[in-house]
Amino acid sequence: MSVFQTTPLTESFGLDVSGIALADVVPGGHFVELRALFETHSALLFRRQDFDDAAHLELARAFGPIEDRKADERKKGEAFDIPKVTNVRTDSALEGDDGMHKLHLESNFLWHADSTFMPVPSLTNILTARVVTKTGGATELASTRAAWAAMPEAMKSRIKDRGIWHHYSVSRAKISPELAKHPMFHKWPATHWKALWTNPVTGEDALYIASHAYQVDGYSEAESRALLDELMAFCTQPEFTYSHNWQVGDVLLWDQRAVLHRGTPWPYEEPRTLSSICCSVTKADGVEHMRLPLN
Repeated sequence: MSVFQTTPLTESFGLDVSGIALADVVPGGHFVELRALFETHSALLFRRQDFDDAAHLELARAFGPIEDRKADERKKGEAFDIPKVTNVRTDSALEGDDGMHKLHLESNFLWHADSTFMPVPSLTNILTARVVTKTGGATELASTRAAWAAMPEAMKSRIKDRGIWHHYSVSRAKISPELAKHPMFHKWPATHWKALWTNPVTGEDALYIASHAYQVDGYSEAESRALLDELMAFCTQPEFTYSHNWQVGDVLLWDQRAVLHRGTPWPYEEPRTLSSICCSVTKADGVEHMRLPLN
């Protein structure tokens, strides 16, 4: 008998999970079952958890290698610090003036999957609310797996056997050309992934796109931009999306191979902090089948 009690988040994907404290899943030997729910349903929500940093790290390590974008900046012996999505400047991910940091936060309002621009992209983001605002600040998800299954064949035929190029600066340039020049957004060269990510467990395909995508093989720059915009609009229709309004302690995690996400605005004068750990994909997650030549 399962320790997990579940109800659908939407008709097309996701589960609202209860019946066990999330912090007890790994030590209690229930991660394999949780991972199976993750593979099948793409997004899992655990409400109002007692989920501290130690539990956050333990769950992330069960999924795979923890992504560390600042590994090259960290001094020898300096511990990994859990990244935060926040407007509290002392916890900022981006050095510089407040205006630039605000633009960086606003770029998260674009639909994206994390780390498509990195040599090893992200498998999941485990996001938990530490400080929430009275209004705004929702996190929205969109299932590119459900969208792909429902997509007309004529649209599928324009992208299915092609590759897509991604770069971190591309999404930032959509917000501010000045922001896009920041060294953080040029740490990694462009990546080249297949347009469809096949889940090795379920065999289902998901469209692998993001706000970081800029070029589709076989199309001009303008044609690529138009096609990517059209695909993004299709995948983010209401029937494929979920919007979560945070309460402190909520934990939301999703499959980055098959789910897009974005933040929504909140009153910037109110502090808001979400703790976010991304885990990198491994060979078992299908990444080697996704790689395309970089020339």
